[in-house]
Amino acid sequence: MDKVHALDHRTEVSVIQTNKMIRNTYMLLAMTLGFSAVTAVISMIINPPFLFYIGSVLVSFGLLFVLNRKQNSAAALPLVFAFTGLLGFGLGPLLNHYLAMAGGGQIVMTALGMTALTFVGLSAYVMSSKRDFSFMGGFLATGAIVMLIAMVALIALPFFGVYIPALHLAFSSLVVLLMAGFILYDTSNIVNGHYQNYIMATVGLYLSIYNMFVHLLHLVGVLSSD
Repeated sequence: MDKVHALDHRTEVSVIQTNKMIRNTYMLLAMTLGFSAVTAVISMIINPPFLFYIGSVLVSFGLLFVLNRKQNSAAALPLVFAFTGLLGFGLGPLLNHYLAMAGGGQIVMTALGMTALTFVGLSAYVMSSKRDFSFMGGFLATGAIVMLIAMVALIALPFFGVYIPALHLAFSSLVVLLMAGFILYDTSNIVNGHYQNYIMATVGLYLSIYNMFVHLLHLVGVLSSD
């Protein structure tokens, strides 16, 4: 009987910890997305050169490394806002580029709406079904490596006089599908108690949303004759 009570107690504690993890993760995610939106608007007003977008992505890799090292320290929270604020600020030149197109506002809002609907839909499915998608870890890691190699190749090819729009379209499609997989994977790990640090769980979801939005912008822009 004591063993049954001990097991029930551990289960109750696990459920409480998981619910706290979910609450903290999505609260911080909402705050970082809001902060990114503010820094993006500031960047759009300042209108820095387009290279600033690429620079923000490169610097964010360094911040991500530091954040991973400091995830359990008091510095983790301000680092998250520095990380997401920088990426949001870097979006300014990209958004201005699309807004300058004919129907640019519709392109941005369509990409934003598609990103939001995809994230909410996938998250709701995992939350309601409680399905465990942790088995996707190896596949997603392989996909991320392929994505990085393809990104480097697409950056390098123009220096050799090679530019194939279809490759960029295929790359953006790959990234969107990969980010959808990461949303399923990360949400599943949060819901099923596999993640213990809400800071890194937030960063994972944020990056999936960010990358999905950027590449949906490209895809919608292509369909709009960008």
